[in-house]
Amino acid sequence: MKKIIMMLLGVFLFIHAGSISTEASEKPDYEKYGKIAIAVVQADYPENEVTDYEYKGRKTVAKNFVEDGFKFLVASKGTEFNVIVTVQHDLRNKKLLSLKVTEQK
Repeated sequence: MKKIIMMLLGVFLFIHAGSISTEASEKPDYEKYGKIAIAVVQADYPENEVTDYEYKGRKTVAKNFVEDGFKFLVASKGTEFNVIVTVQHDLRNKKLLSLKVTEQK
């Protein structure tokens, strides 16, 4: 009886651990566009240091079309300013529709 309980407990833990690792390995769908936004900011401000990054959230633009917002803090010659990147994309085919970079000083 003890062996059966231990075996069932082992199976339960194995199954439960598998579901945890699956959830942990799933990346948020905005991560792809965050990487694109980082690359764009680094390309637009090559001489400056990007000191902070924040995901600002998602807005629904139309059916299956959303806009993700990203905020970057950029340092240049002792001053800091924000760069806002908005990325519109299609949820169905996961394609980028538009990307807009706005500097706030």
